[in-house]
Amino acid sequence: MKVNKIVVLQLMMSMVLMLGTASCSKKSSSTHASRATGWDVDSQNGTSARNAGKKQQAGPGLVFVEGGTFTMGKVQDDVMHDWNNTPTQQHVQSFYMDETEVTNGMYLEYLEWLKKVFPPTEENYKNIYEGASPDTLVWRNRLGYNETMTNNYLRHPSYANYPVVGVNWIQAVEFSKWRTDRVNEAVLEKDGYIKKGAKTQDVSAESLFNTEAYLASPSTTYGGNEEIVLKKNPSGRRPKAGKDGVVPEEKNVYAQRSSGVILPEYRLPTEAEWEYAAAADVGQREYNIYKGQKKYPWSGDYTRSSKRKNKGDQLANFKQGNGDYGGIAGWSDDGADITNSVKSYAPNDFGLYDMAGNVAEWVADVYRPIIDNEANDFNYYRGNQYAKNKIGKDGKIEIVSTASIKYDTLSNGKVVARNLPGEIAQVPVDEQETYLRTNFSTSDNINYRDGDKQSSRYFDFGDSESGPKTDQAMYNSPKHNITTDSLGKMIRKYDNSSKRTTLIDDKVRVYKGGSWRDRAYWLDPAQRRYFPQDMATDYIGFRCAMSRVGSKAEKRKSPRN
Repeated sequence: MKVNKIVVLQLMMSMVLMLGTASCSKKSSSTHASRATGWDVDSQNGTSARNAGKKQQAGPGLVFVEGGTFTMGKVQDDVMHDWNNTPTQQHVQSFYMDETEVTNGMYLEYLEWLKKVFPPTEENYKNIYEGASPDTLVWRNRLGYNETMTNNYLRHPSYANYPVVGVNWIQAVEFSKWRTDRVNEAVLEKDGYIKKGAKTQDVSAESLFNTEAYLASPSTTYGGNEEIVLKKNPSGRRPKAGKDGVVPEEKNVYAQRSSGVILPEYRLPTEAEWEYAAAADVGQREYNIYKGQKKYPWSGDYTRSSKRKNKGDQLANFKQGNGDYGGIAGWSDDGADITNSVKSYAPNDFGLYDMAGNVAEWVADVYRPIIDNEANDFNYYRGNQYAKNKIGKDGKIEIVSTASIKYDTLSNGKVVARNLPGEIAQVPVDEQETYLRTNFSTSDNINYRDGDKQSSRYFDFGDSESGPKTDQAMYNSPKHNITTDSLGKMIRKYDNSSKRTTLIDDKVRVYKGGSWRDRAYWLDPAQRRYFPQDMATDYIGFRCAMSRVGSKAEKRKSPRN
């Protein structure tokens, strides 16, 4: 009996300890205590601990592409034998990509916004709208009647869901920047950091929203109007009274990167990302066995469907032969003669439409005819030009004003704006950022190990003076020149030199995927071609991408599933 009392007493003590531990654990989990310091983050200005684990939301129009490894540049047919595609094993991080190409309707929204904010009738802004407008004359042909498309393709509602064309690479990049700001502006308004309706009311060139400017200095956004740029309590809870009965002042802050609400930028996909997304090898697994790389974005070696439901239907919009852009009218037709409405054909295994056919698409990379043996095998990309925020004499970041808009005159004479009011002025990085670094040494890395001095045709590795003293360039491309006279008249000087040996330089960009003008040969995702970044065609469009931050996968599934 005495032993039983001791056992009971021990059990009671154990229960007390367990309850005490549970209550302590409960108390600890009910606060936002930092795992690093134990401090209550609610009493601090930072929000990173509070938002730890917050997942990125997909931006409008985007679908998730889970990253992985693939063989880049592995073409099934190479009748040209030009060594333009050297197979290399690459790994691409997860990212988001537009479900479809950017359509005429989407691009017109951009143009209407520019016209409203920067009226073309005003001298300061006369080149902004015109510089962003697609070249509708790309439809013209010396021996073909295409005036219907010239006059109607961009603006007629019948073509609203067709992919935009006549857009050069520079215009595609500027559209992506505009889209970034408009999407984040809407996100912040929805979350209460911007006054409701501010993004559509009284919008002017002097009071614009820019994502990077907001993150660097929120008070400069919307011309510094504090009635529009708001603060809020990120915890959403009112502060409680202290022991003295006094309720502390509610701490409101601007949105920051640590808030987790601002999305990364919309941009053009890299060549590696585009090819990986188009190939969609994720659908080539059966019972956890990888069945090998596909020839097209769909399974099978043919361009017609083998499924019973739609057997014989064309799976893409492309040129089937000389004088045959769609087939005989009826069941064998691919449904289009020029471009086609987006989502007219089945998506690939990532849920992306028209990754083969319809229009070819710009990607971010500068073109090179070969991939060097020392190429990076993780998120491969050629075209990095690192910049930093420009700091003014007052020590503050310099915001682009109406008077400081910069324009570029392209080789064809088109004038485009390269920055807009409200943006942060950018300058190339200097020795302050590159000193004693091993991963980069200059701001412009386009020619890294391909076109720089050491890899040029005329570089002399010795100390002798016998080497040729000519232009040390790897790519001897034409150099057209455009200047203006004292009256502002444009003077075009076309390079007629007979010594030019290539069209490749640092201003030609890769475009991928076949188009309505291309044979099936170009539908292979690994095929690649190039075009000058400041020129446009009737068969090249584009779609945007966005980097994924955080976890690689949306939801990790068990291999057995």
